[in-house]
Amino acid sequence: MPTSVFRRDFVFLAIAVVLALASGLALYLSRATTLTVAVAPSDGTEPPLIRAYADALARSGENIRLRILAFDDVRDSARALQDGRADLAVVRPDVAMPRNGLTLAILRDQAMIIASPQPGGITRFPDLARKRLGIVAHRDADRAVLNSLLAYYGLTLLTEAPAGPIPADAVVLVQTEPDELTAAFTARRIDAVVAIIAPAAAAAQALVASVAAASRTRKVAFVSVEDADAIIERLPRLQAVTMPAGIFGGNPKSPPDEVKTVGSSYRLMATSALSRISAADATQHLFELRTQYDATTPAGDYMLAPSYETTAAATSARLPIHPGAIDYYEREQRSFLDRYQDWIYVLASVGGGLGSAVAWLSQRVLRTRRARIDEVLDRLIEIIDAARTATNAGDLDALAAETDALSADVLRHARDNGTASRSFGALTLAIDGARKAVADARTRVPPGRAGRPAIRAAE
Repeated sequence: MPTSVFRRDFVFLAIAVVLALASGLALYLSRATTLTVAVAPSDGTEPPLIRAYADALARSGENIRLRILAFDDVRDSARALQDGRADLAVVRPDVAMPRNGLTLAILRDQAMIIASPQPGGITRFPDLARKRLGIVAHRDADRAVLNSLLAYYGLTLLTEAPAGPIPADAVVLVQTEPDELTAAFTARRIDAVVAIIAPAAAAAQALVASVAAASRTRKVAFVSVEDADAIIERLPRLQAVTMPAGIFGGNPKSPPDEVKTVGSSYRLMATSALSRISAADATQHLFELRTQYDATTPAGDYMLAPSYETTAAATSARLPIHPGAIDYYEREQRSFLDRYQDWIYVLASVGGGLGSAVAWLSQRVLRTRRARIDEVLDRLIEIIDAARTATNAGDLDALAAETDALSADVLRHARDNGTASRSFGALTLAIDGARKAVADARTRVPPGRAGRPAIRAAE
């Protein structure tokens, strides 16, 4: 009998394929997601912060990795996000706001600080008319914000001092080095100083200290933006900022009362196409790993979550928040089953299909084996009947030879394919019965008598 093409090894192979598919899917789901982040400005605190974040992710073995694209200006980083070259980007919304940008976190809040020595200090924007305003970090973006605020109050910003008196509706901007600030006030080269900076930053503290050093009373006057809400309506990329009393010192208390002003922010934004899962994970790791940034940069201390009252307000704001970041802030991140239920369903469907296919093939193999066993059993029964009616020794010799051939065939079949014990027992009984029937017939048939065989050849 030819050996069946369906082997037991096929079943094990099918099981191995299912296990390999499951292992491959598990490996795919557990691998880290690499996100490209566009970082700027080159002279800001954000590049060291993002590099420290990327290093912390790699050290901790988190499921997010960062690939950094460095740019000199935040306009370029915003453009990279908008063009699809980056998944994340450092963005300053008042300078350039990508159309597809959604906030994950605020990396640094900045306030417009305008300070002058007391007494006789400047406390309102209109007081800046005909004054010289020093600036220590001259960025085009900062100048644009200052220009807009002065224009709101009917003032014009001049970058060069006029030959004669300063016009009544003008303010002269004077570039000043940080270490020359006190001297510039003493020499009356400037009347006030402006900076757009995080109030708690060391540079802001040093700036206010330099202004205080130029005052006889060691006190500093700050310009308050009384119409901040109206200005925000006209310049929606800016934000209202309140500097708390005493943030620059407690003896004397500086400022003595809180100061309302406006400012901007550097934000980590994600493209709207980024999945909620990746956005939530990126936001979570950004805050949870912040203690690892201290050795590299203090910028991690200034990170904060964007404020919002309701989810609807967060997603419909002028600077909307990514739904994935909201999931993290509201502790509604999806569980493993929620995240991968589609994949689990696909795997279960594929596994069920393969299992059904294996079961069907197994049934085919079993039917093939049973068919051969039934064929052998039927032939052995025919041999028993033929032995009872045999009339010559030649017929009995042929029946005995066929019984031996079927017995050998059964043994080969059991070795190659395996046979159920019940079926094998039936075959054994049938073989024994055929041999006994032939032996009994020899006692009544004379030996050596010729005759035409009454049996067919073994297959």
